[in-house]
Amino acid sequence: MPLTFLTADRAFDTADDVALPYDDRDRWRRPYRPGPWRVGASALMLLLASFVLFAAVAIAATGTAASAGAVFAVALIVIGCALRLLRMGVWVSARGVRQVGFLVSRTVPWEQVVEVRTVQQPVRWLGLPRTVQGQALVLQRRGRGAGEALPPLLTSHNADFLARSDGFDRAADAVEAWGAEYRIG
Repeated sequence: MPLTFLTADRAFDTADDVALPYDDRDRWRRPYRPGPWRVGASALMLLLASFVLFAAVAIAATGTAASAGAVFAVALIVIGCALRLLRMGVWVSARGVRQVGFLVSRTVPWEQVVEVRTVQQPVRWLGLPRTVQGQALVLQRRGRGAGEALPPLLTSHNADFLARSDGFDRAADAVEAWGAEYRIG
């Protein structure tokens, strides 16, 4: 019995000419993968949440429902923080560029973008107050709020690109390409 799904000589069906999910330019997408620091911190938070959930079950079995509910709420907050930490970063679509932070998200339409470029400047190390010399992807905008200094979109020393300079270069090039393709001015 031939296993055609395992061989390279099978005939490909060309009748299904559907667009792949990444072809939809109107969907918000992150042009890079989350870095190991961000994924590791989220994994540790989820591990902590599993222990807190176990504690909530133990408290529910032996204690009051109110105390079990409080511990369960703490576990939900930790899970929410871990998921939000994974969601942080720069997202692009045909409508603009979105910088998602832990508490605040900022969206700039491509019509307001003057320039997206990589510069050498002091950047924060893992988001802490300490700065080191590195690269940053900065966005200059026109219109309302053009004079205010926006934080860099990406840095070479944040949780996604620490010790991954090639990943930073690819991500910065991808965001710059989206900007060159969609901005009007």
